[in-house]
Amino acid sequence: MASGGQQFPPQKQEQQPGKEHAMDPTPQSTAQDYKPASKLRGKVALVTGGDSGIGRAVCNCFALEGATVAFTYDKSQEEKDAKDTLQMIKQAKTSDAKDPICIPTDLGYDENCKRVIDEVVNAFGKIDILVNNAAEQHKAGSIEDIDEERLERVFRTNIFSYFFLTRHALKHLKEGSSIINTTSVTAYKGNPKLLDYTSTKGAIVAFTRGLALQLVSKGIRVNGVAPGPVWTPLIPASFSEEESASFGSQVPMGRAGQPHEIAPSYVFLASEIDSSYISGQVLHPNGGTIVNG
Repeated sequence: MASGGQQFPPQKQEQQPGKEHAMDPTPQSTAQDYKPASKLRGKVALVTGGDSGIGRAVCNCFALEGATVAFTYDKSQEEKDAKDTLQMIKQAKTSDAKDPICIPTDLGYDENCKRVIDEVVNAFGKIDILVNNAAEQHKAGSIEDIDEERLERVFRTNIFSYFFLTRHALKHLKEGSSIINTTSVTAYKGNPKLLDYTSTKGAIVAFTRGLALQLVSKGIRVNGVAPGPVWTPLIPASFSEEESASFGSQVPMGRAGQPHEIAPSYVFLASEIDSSYISGQVLHPNGGTIVNG
């Protein structure tokens, strides 16, 4: 680690969503010592925001565990990352899984979410696992800097899409299916520079708990993952060069996490073998930060 808490070379990307292939160093999506155990064999999984960051790592782990994987991405900015992820999943998938697909879309609108669900079902015949993971964030020093247009945009991506996708996926889910929502440590400890983002992440926690109670009688489990600081394209696309360089140094472990360290939480929650008695809960891979659930 460099002096002054520096974790990474200073860097900034001017547009959102960020690009993983432009980051230095590239986030670590795979772990050589990961030991798959066919936990998701025969399952079909949809991962939103799967082209990079945590989503890419989740897609890779799901494929290693035997799932057939579909993921969404933003076509305007993430074409190369999506192609790289698609190739990664093809190499990771098991012989009995079908070839993965990637779907470009803006998930902030109901009709787009319906189209995504229809495309996955048309390709694979079913959906067993829905991972609501797509997100965007923007800094603001004051609530006065967050106008109506930006507030709506962030809420559309970060929480409206979770409602829309779940609503359309529900008719295809059955007993044993799993929904996993990506929230954040910011939902539990707050973040004054990411007020609108933090608000959506709090909404996701409440959405997870309420939906879990609504679907428990159908045998569908709903859980969440609340990562701490993780090295993903959101970081250089959101923060200054100096903030990106020291990102993650504030947690007890003294460093940012890598996407491959977060993905096993999703495997655990997706797997009936591991988590059949867990619903309405949130896992906290966050570098040691203590939160009140």
